[in-house]
Amino acid sequence: MTTFGTLPGGEAVRTVTIAGDGLRADLMTFGASLIDLRLDGVPHPLVLGSPRLQDYLGPLRYFGATVGRYANRIAGGCFSIDGTTWQLDRNEAGRTTLHGGSRGMGGANWHLTEARADMARFALTQPDGHMGFPGALEASCTYRIANAVLEITMEATCTAACPISLANHAYFNLDGSADARDHTLKIAAQRYTPVDAQQIPTGDLIPVAGTPFDFRAERPIGTAGYDHNFCLDGSGLRPVATLRGRNGVFMQLETDAPGLQVYDLAHLSAGTQGHTGMTYGPHAGIAMETQEWPDAMNQPAFPDPVKPAGAAYCNTTRLSFFAE
Repeated sequence: MTTFGTLPGGEAVRTVTIAGDGLRADLMTFGASLIDLRLDGVPHPLVLGSPRLQDYLGPLRYFGATVGRYANRIAGGCFSIDGTTWQLDRNEAGRTTLHGGSRGMGGANWHLTEARADMARFALTQPDGHMGFPGALEASCTYRIANAVLEITMEATCTAACPISLANHAYFNLDGSADARDHTLKIAAQRYTPVDAQQIPTGDLIPVAGTPFDFRAERPIGTAGYDHNFCLDGSGLRPVATLRGRNGVFMQLETDAPGLQVYDLAHLSAGTQGHTGMTYGPHAGIAMETQEWPDAMNQPAFPDPVKPAGAAYCNTTRLSFFAE
């Protein structure tokens, strides 16, 4: 474990490296984040990141982070449970709650509680009322590598009934190109959730057939523009997506979550320098966030994301990498 930098309040941010079977991941305590990922024989990183902590406090916020306590957006920053309305921190243009609020998990310095050559576990506690959410939350994020597979397990329990959705927010670029929209993508999803001007789901479930959201057969991502939730087929831990770079490197994604948010990084400002000196701009990577559906607590037709007091929440994601 090494010191990566110091937060404005003086708290040290630590990094740890795990590896196995030709795959190596660099992790940091800030955001319980995946900041670098390398596959033997591939001359560039597989995720976007920076060797400087200050970038994660600015233009690279959320890059590789564990976000929550509710990933993605909540309309109006509020919801009701059993007749009680909870007003949250509205950290997105004063209208919506994004990734748990301005001091959500992605901006917290987690504790590294266990580390071995092939695994690392981080833990975080949020008090009752944090960012407006009910109940005290205990969360953990465990990264493990085996057989060139990176497994990410995010777990939580809360002392009160509360919506919970944790997601890893890595941006993938498998071929080192400046624009990842030339990657090809396949998603096992028959439907997606369209959004309004504030990126809040309308509540509709739209078939992907005949739309730019049809990735049932592998095809280039293209320029249609994506920051949407796909309603994944099946349940339990199952393969749901494949991402492939033009160099033949590809990733298979498995998850037990019901949704997958695909975001093409349209809003990144140009000029941030990342790993190996590469300059990032819009569309430099693709986020593939396994999650509960956005704003699900306010959408009657969506799967219920509220966990009863003391109930266990778990999101397992497995990322397998191959080089043709």
